[in-house]
Amino acid sequence: MGIVRNQSIKNSLSFYIGMMIGALNTVIIYPNAFHDNPENFGLIQIIIAYGVIISAFTSLSTPQIFLRFFPSINHKGQLYLISFILPFLGFIIFILLFFLFKSQIFDILNADNLLKENFYYIIILVFCISFYNVFTSISRSYLDATTPILINEIFLKIYCCIMLLLHWFDYITFTQFLKFYFFGFITKFLILLFIQLYYKRISLSFTISSLKLKKMLKFGLYVLLSGVSVILVTRLDMIMIGALLDLEQVAFYTVAFFIGNAIRVPGRSIFSISAPLIAKAWEEKDMLKINDLYTKSSINQLIIGGVFLLCIWTNIDDIFSLLPEKFQGGKWVVLYIGLSQLFNMANGLNGAIIVNSRYYRYDLYTNILLVFLTIVTNYLFIKSLNFGINGAAIATALSVFIFNSVRFLVINKYLNMNPFTIKTIYTLIVFLFIFLVTSFLPKTGVVIFDIILFSLLVILLFIPFLFKLSLSEDMIKMLYDFRNKLKIN
Repeated sequence: MGIVRNQSIKNSLSFYIGMMIGALNTVIIYPNAFHDNPENFGLIQIIIAYGVIISAFTSLSTPQIFLRFFPSINHKGQLYLISFILPFLGFIIFILLFFLFKSQIFDILNADNLLKENFYYIIILVFCISFYNVFTSISRSYLDATTPILINEIFLKIYCCIMLLLHWFDYITFTQFLKFYFFGFITKFLILLFIQLYYKRISLSFTISSLKLKKMLKFGLYVLLSGVSVILVTRLDMIMIGALLDLEQVAFYTVAFFIGNAIRVPGRSIFSISAPLIAKAWEEKDMLKINDLYTKSSINQLIIGGVFLLCIWTNIDDIFSLLPEKFQGGKWVVLYIGLSQLFNMANGLNGAIIVNSRYYRYDLYTNILLVFLTIVTNYLFIKSLNFGINGAAIATALSVFIFNSVRFLVINKYLNMNPFTIKTIYTLIVFLFIFLVTSFLPKTGVVIFDIILFSLLVILLFIPFLFKLSLSEDMIKMLYDFRNKLKIN
């Protein structure tokens, strides 16, 4: 348990530091570095989006297969061999398909010249991401989850930050920036490879006679379909903006989406803690425990996400005033994305509950539904209704709402569970009240001071209601514990 606890602390710390660096890069440095050429910013995001999506296919679920079968296979060298063969095979297939159907692919993607000229960076990314994920699985199998997170969340983001600053202050051209920027992905791949070799974690056997390949591939196919659908959803809106609008709009959407999506960050800790408890409760057939976790995670995430969203929205004009003028048009994107993530958080652990139950196939079905909805709604709101990047955000919000509603109905029908209580309604009413109060209060005009002041005001207004209405036992206990620690100190 000591290893798990230490790894969890290190992982959480690395993740949050990475998030802060990522926020600095995305919200501050990127817009300023590319304020004259936002399409260049959009190009980078599109390249990364395509790289992530394609690598999800080319990896052929190898990382998940490795993690699943590593403990039960005696001849580890055979598992290593197949884990290197499968993503390499997937990569070769991708290369062949690309060069055989290059023009058709560009036509389907509606790729502009800037993307066509730099498409080879996607090829580099696909290779690096595919094998980086394999090496990450190797590390995790040896109970070392921290190293790949440190490399990806801290090293890479600091490296990207440095490259962005060099470009911002005209030390390197954009062409040079692209080369240096994506060299960072090659470097992180090589670093993790070297670490695996240094600790002698890789041993190859050039036979696969004892492997249960049929079982592996069957498992891999299911994971591939489910995993790819999740990754597709996180990147499809950006891809479709690039295809239906232009790279400039991708840049504007990226910044606004990041701000709106930020409300998920605090709630991830709750999910990471609760999800394993759900799995354990299923093993013990403890349905009361599952329902209790379902309800508590829902209200806790709703409170955290709602307070965070209110802090953002009450300061939205001030936040956007800090950005270059061209990037100040994504205000409503923040709201739609924020509301969609709030609804997602309020549904708590629906995914963990479904995937650990005998109705686990509904996890795949609902993920496929989400992909379909995302494609259709994005095309409708971006192209047909001509809502631009606001349309992409509306499409995401609508898709997430339907997706979670279907999952809710599945759990309610087959397991007779419901995460929502009267406290859910009370919490929403309190949020509405705080929003109305803060909307009528004047601001000083000092941007940074106003952001801090109104964020504190939202929190201070919410706390009395939290205690008076007993909205969350966990939150109340946490605040009491914090107060007691202050008294001791």
